[in-house]
Amino acid sequence: MHYDCLIIDDEQVLADNTCEYFNMFDVKTKAVYSKAGALSFFEEDDTSLILLDINLGDGSGFELCKHIRSTMNLPILFVSARNTDDDKIIALNIGGDDYVEKPYSLGVLLAKVKVMLRRFGTMEEKDVSDTFEDGALSIDKKNKTVTVSGEPRKLTSMEFSLLLYLVENPNRLITKAELFDNVWKDKFTSDGTLNVHIRKLREAIEEDPKNPLRIETVWKEGYKYVTGAGK
Repeated sequence: MHYDCLIIDDEQVLADNTCEYFNMFDVKTKAVYSKAGALSFFEEDDTSLILLDINLGDGSGFELCKHIRSTMNLPILFVSARNTDDDKIIALNIGGDDYVEKPYSLGVLLAKVKVMLRRFGTMEEKDVSDTFEDGALSIDKKNKTVTVSGEPRKLTSMEFSLLLYLVENPNRLITKAELFDNVWKDKFTSDGTLNVHIRKLREAIEEDPKNPLRIETVWKEGYKYVTGAGK
């Protein structure tokens, strides 16, 4: 069976309340309460998006995220009471698309989930048959793959969406607000989340990520994708 959202959280009451709330607003959701429960879910069912807690009774959400990322490329939102910058950076670096702190507003969390579901659903509905080529960089929009000099580069769904927006708006300043509105479609996203995704993109497509040529930083404003700048 297919679900819009899978909640993986060992706080069963919170997970069940969130699940019930989402289902009330036509986001088909299922909750499981452990790493084992999540692995069992994927044996028979699938989902479009995951809400994942870091602390699970039988394992780490970080490790589960890595396992999921090794076989699937779907949006993962970490939801946790742990609020240190280190936790957030780790979550984004291992493949998380966003990080939501507990306690959260059910309405705000639902809005984030709906935005992300619309974002990836809209991408699938578009005509994305073209391939973007810029020197060694090649983007297959239909299959959502990226290669540099023929070598595949692994990106999360959000990283791919961010890269696609940058290359489709080349050689101009793209403000942070524009990226939040058009990639995340979410005004609650933080600068820190964007910065981590930009760094991950640079590591994937730049010859020297510390001295990027393709993705320029415009100080205090945003970013610019420069065509013809990389090999």
